[in-house]
Amino acid sequence: PVWDTAWVLRSLIESGYEPSKPELVKAADWLLSKQILDYGDWKVKNKQGQPGGWAFEFENRFYPDLDDSAVVVMALNQAQLSQPEDKPAAISRCLDWILTMQCRDGGWAAFDVDNDQDWLNAIPYGDLKAMIDPPTADVTARVLEMIGECHLTAPDTQVQQAMDFLLAEQEADGSWFGRWGVNYIYGTSGALSALALVTPEKVRSQMEKGADWLRSVQNPDGGWGESCASYKDKCLKAKGVSTASQTAWALIGLLADADIAAQSTDALAKGVEYLIRIQETSGGWNEDEFTGTGFPQHFYLKYHYYQHYFPLLALGRYQRFQRMRSN
Repeated sequence: PVWDTAWVLRSLIESGYEPSKPELVKAADWLLSKQILDYGDWKVKNKQGQPGGWAFEFENRFYPDLDDSAVVVMALNQAQLSQPEDKPAAISRCLDWILTMQCRDGGWAAFDVDNDQDWLNAIPYGDLKAMIDPPTADVTARVLEMIGECHLTAPDTQVQQAMDFLLAEQEADGSWFGRWGVNYIYGTSGALSALALVTPEKVRSQMEKGADWLRSVQNPDGGWGESCASYKDKCLKAKGVSTASQTAWALIGLLADADIAAQSTDALAKGVEYLIRIQETSGGWNEDEFTGTGFPQHFYLKYHYYQHYFPLLALGRYQRFQRMRSN
């Protein structure tokens, strides 16, 4: 619910709703009320951090996570609160906590710091291979996106270490692995969204390579899709029936940078046409496929709002891109 609410807020605001709309203010106030100000298990390995993150669920004060926290900060940055004076302190608390959660290699994990001893997955009862929480490209990208989008101040050394980690995770074909969403389409979209906001000119070649890969895997129907089986077999990377959420992720990645978007007008138009074509009369979208990841190769999730708010966010950003081109 925290995750969904934050993304719904972002998608509605970027689709044209005023942040002052009562429903959106109410949702932003609710998100603020869910900020965790108690210590959790992260404190075992992070002695200096102070609480300030958000969890995935209604209530889970022991396990705030970096991904949710970064998305909530971006939502609150766009939203309006009934008590607007509370926003800066809430964002500052979260940023401070996130900065203390950076791993030694420069990346960020979901819940913990330097919890990367893979031998633990060999323990017999570790049957889901999820005994650890190593840093990942998608979570690292989300934190960098938050810093860039919200114009937050973070130490240059930490930002550079995170950038180095993210760039090192790029695969030879230009894509990035997606730990928490299926899969390379998700990871590549997130990486491009981050790089476009943090010194994009220094990483232009890496961004263009990622965009080239996204364009190369577009399906003939204009959409994008990827099966969960790509976690087991890399030959299935970005192969699958088109889905609303994965098409939206690809569009979001290509729209993240103005120059890349200008080079991708044909792919963007076809992707948008696909989303419009499959939109239901109710206004939403439907997809039967699972595009959320619990534990790769073992456990996947269907987030029922993904098929709605990600297309909405993509269409809102495409509309903004079109207006910029016409001016």
